Amino acid sequence: MTATVQSAAATAGHPGASGVDHGPLDTAALRAQFPILSQSVHGKPLVYLDNAATTQKPLAVLDAVDGYYRRDNANVHRGVHTLSERATAAFEGARSEVARFVGARDSSEIVFTRGATEALNLVAMSFGAMVLREGDEVLLTEMEHHSNIVPWQMACARSGAKLRVAPIDDRGELDLDAFEKLLGPRTRIVAVTHVSNALGTVNPVARIVALAHAAGAKVVIDGAQALPHAAVDVAALDCDFYAFSGHKVYAPMGVGALYAKRELLDAMPPWQGGGDMILSVTFEKTLYNVAPYKFEAGTPDVGGAVGLGAALRWLSEIGIERVAAYERELLDYAEKALLDVPGLGLVGTAADKAGVHSFMLDGIHPHDVGTILDHHGVAIRTGHHCAQPVMQHFGIAATARASFAVYNNRDDIDRLVAGLLAVQEVFA
Repeated sequence: MTATVQSAAATAGHPGASGVDHGPLDTAALRAQFPILSQSVHGKPLVYLDNAATTQKPLAVLDAVDGYYRRDNANVHRGVHTLSERATAAFEGARSEVARFVGARDSSEIVFTRGATEALNLVAMSFGAMVLREGDEVLLTEMEHHSNIVPWQMACARSGAKLRVAPIDDRGELDLDAFEKLLGPRTRIVAVTHVSNALGTVNPVARIVALAHAAGAKVVIDGAQALPHAAVDVAALDCDFYAFSGHKVYAPMGVGALYAKRELLDAMPPWQGGGDMILSVTFEKTLYNVAPYKFEAGTPDVGGAVGLGAALRWLSEIGIERVAAYERELLDYAEKALLDVPGLGLVGTAADKAGVHSFMLDGIHPHDVGTILDHHGVAIRTGHHCAQPVMQHFGIAATARASFAVYNNRDDIDRLVAGLLAVQEVFA
């Protein structure tokens, strides 16, 4: 099995890549950068395998956020005093870091948000309102996270557009032939996940973008699960929108970003009103600021943005290509180890996966699996993973999900397997 998350450009040419072959990762040194991983849970050393929900934060990020609040805390764009100027420089520097990491042409194509969810809602509320009319269509896939379903249902309800859904097969792979057949002259928007949070499936997004553009549709990509695992180059991919969350890529919670082509941002109306998104306000008329600022109403999470910039710099210094190679090996090792557990079945067996293994243990509810594993110091996620249509496809209510990050190692997986065997002993 392979796990490749890559745009149309080669990883080595990705703007966020280190450009230097540093050799194998020193995982022990990496783990030492994460203070939270040194603790014990229920008397056992912590094994953290819930990274698809949120990643832990390295010292580089913790220090950057702490340093901002200790030295530079002030509102941005509005003050002429020194702290405000330093805060503004840090905030806009983080925007430039995001643009560089994802391969945007310019930092003006990056809008800061509270995460992928808010970014997707922004596109649905603003761009959706601009282009969708009664009888138009929005095309999704069956493997989408709720954050890439519900905003489009709302947009369709407002506009009279129809929601269409491309199916997945029993391996958890997108039926690309069915997807292509669903594209039509009324398709205005295609919204698709890059990597499934519930299955780990890597979608062929370059092909999806090409097919959608040939049909005249714009493409929105939910990249929350892709960006932590390998190179993403939005310019080479030619997607119209790309959303991601900071907390899944080693940055703080409550911050994320939307990449959008500048010509689209310029044409789109604001979706929230308030301070900093305006040029002038009277009771008769308001003139809006330029993009990206017209989409960033109110006081932003400056500390979060600083942390996001620090996280992406940290990843770049490690080398995203090395992260991708290491995690591919780890995912393969985990697959083999899990399949050696009697009665365990993987849910999602796509040929191309990243970051995630979801599974079931015969006769044991996933919540029981997660609870017992926690008492062995192993943290996984159980439930529907905000992807209930995926669960409905497989005829199940929930799965257990182990998800991996660059600080995980084979010992973590061995501890997971030992914990699963202990679960089976309890229910024997």
